[in-house]
This record gives sequence, structure tokens and C-alpha cells, in this order.
Amino acid sequence: MKETQCADAILMIRPKHFGFNPETASNNSFQIQEVDIDQAEIQKRALHEFDNMVALLRDHAVEVVVFEDTGTPQKPDAIFPNNWITFHRNSAVITYPMQSKLRRKERREDIILAIMEKFAFERRYSLEQYEEKGRFLEGTGSMVLDRQAKIVYAAISIRTDPTILDKFCALTGYRRVLFQAKDKNDVPIYHTNVMMCIGDEFAIVCTRSIMPQDRKKVIDSLEATGKAIIEITPDQLHTFNGNALQILDQYGNAIIFMSDSARRSLTLEQKSALEEYGKILSTSLETIEKLGGGSARCMMAEIFTPTADGDY
Repeated sequence: MKETQCADAILMIRPKHFGFNPETASNNSFQIQEVDIDQAEIQKRALHEFDNMVALLRDHAVEVVVFEDTGTPQKPDAIFPNNWITFHRNSAVITYPMQSKLRRKERREDIILAIMEKFAFERRYSLEQYEEKGRFLEGTGSMVLDRQAKIVYAAISIRTDPTILDKFCALTGYRRVLFQAKDKNDVPIYHTNVMMCIGDEFAIVCTRSIMPQDRKKVIDSLEATGKAIIEITPDQLHTFNGNALQILDQYGNAIIFMSDSARRSLTLEQKSALEEYGKILSTSLETIEKLGGGSARCMMAEIFTPTADGDY
């Protein structure tokens, strides 16, 4: 079968203790600590946003597999599972090394085994042993995968170590396009997926965030693989326009999912360009974006059902 960027199902984790994680805030410039709202209200708002997102996806015939977060240990970022696990069509499951010690607790054997059984995954690979060496690669936060061309795009950061990226490439046969990128405040991009999204035929990317010496390399690679580039601005990067995901519903219709803040900041030209590749859907993620520093794409770990001829 022809490889696609679009998964058959989505894994999401319903949070128990969503909140501001001080361990990640030091290098995630998108996080903002809320001091005027108590934890109970923060959790209430996050659950409301999460449940609305799941309902919207399901209303549009997207298969969503939801697991409840466990009460202990407390995991403020459990809502972002794409950073610790990926699923591949060749029946492989890969888990990843996380920088924050709090976030390492998100990896759950019960979830891994349940997904493996439900979707018939057979192989497991683990990269988290590199945490002991202070090296990290946070799943599809660190890596934006072009599954069709087998290219991984990655912005170097404390959470995206080139050595571990090489390990991933050796395991999967992907070719890396490595670059440096900074946001509008000259802060290194902490996760590649806040400035880049790759669909079947398009790429949303903030090329101005990429350092000049690396910019042409990224653009040339995208163009060589036939991706239509939809450029976003550094300001739009901060409204999570790059943190979108193309999804197929159960009838084969394409959806481009993002947050309301991202959708509102699209220009008419950008909106028109994106609609060539799918219906744009969005939901309010204000609390999750503000305190967690991540958005819609971060909340979805894609499940690619194994096939006989499947690849990474």
C-alpha cells in the first residue's frame, strides 16, 4: 500500500493533574504560569478542552483511543503522549527518552500492551536508556516525520539530540534533515512540531525561524519531495499554527486539525491553501496551550495499523 502521513487512529490521554511543569518551562517559551487560577479550576478547564476535542474528532468519524491518566504519580504533561511513543506500520512500537524527570513517568506499560494487542503490533524498541546519559529525543515533538519519503526533520535543542536521532535513523532507515531554529524572541525552538507540520501533499512551516545557514536545505528537501509549502510567520508560530495534524476519517476524508488560536490567526490565503488538502477543524485549547506549552498535535499520538508490507 502507498504510505500516507495519516494514521488510522489517534491515542489520547485524559489528564488527572494537568498543570504547569516547572521542569519543562526552562526551555519551552510557550509555557506561561497562571497564578490567578487554582489547580482545581485549571484541571476543570483542561478536562473541558480535552473532552471537547475528543468529541469533535469522533463526531467527524476519527477513531480516538482514550486512556485515563493515573492519579499517582502526578504527571502534569500526560496529555501530550506523542512525546514518548510512536507506532509504525511494520508492527513496531518505539518509546523515547524524555528530558523532564516528571515526564518520564508518563510512559505506561499498560497503555503500550493494550495498544499492541488491540492493533496487532508485534515489536518493541526502546530508546529511553539514553536518559542516563543526558541525551533526549522526544518522539514526534522532536521529530516531524515524512513517512512517505522516509525523512525526519528535526530542530536541534536540549530535547532533540542528534546522536539519538542517528539511532532512530539507523533503526528505521529514515534520512535526517537536521537544522537550528529560533522563535521570534531568539529562543531555540524546543520541539520541531511547533514550527512544522507535514501532510500528504503539503507542509506548514515557519521558514523564517530556521537559521539562515540551514533554511535552504529544509526548503529544498520539502520541495524535492513534492510538498507544497504553506509559510507561517514567527507570530503565527506562537499561536501554534505549526502544531497541526492531518488526519483521515474512517471514510478516507482528509481533516487538518488545529486549535482555535491557530485557526483564527490563519490569513485568508493560508486558509484557502490548506483547504485544498482537507477540511480544517479546530477546538479551543487555551488552557492547555498556555500552561502546557503544547497544542493539538502534541495531544495526539498517531496509531498506524500494521500491514503485511508496512514500513516505519
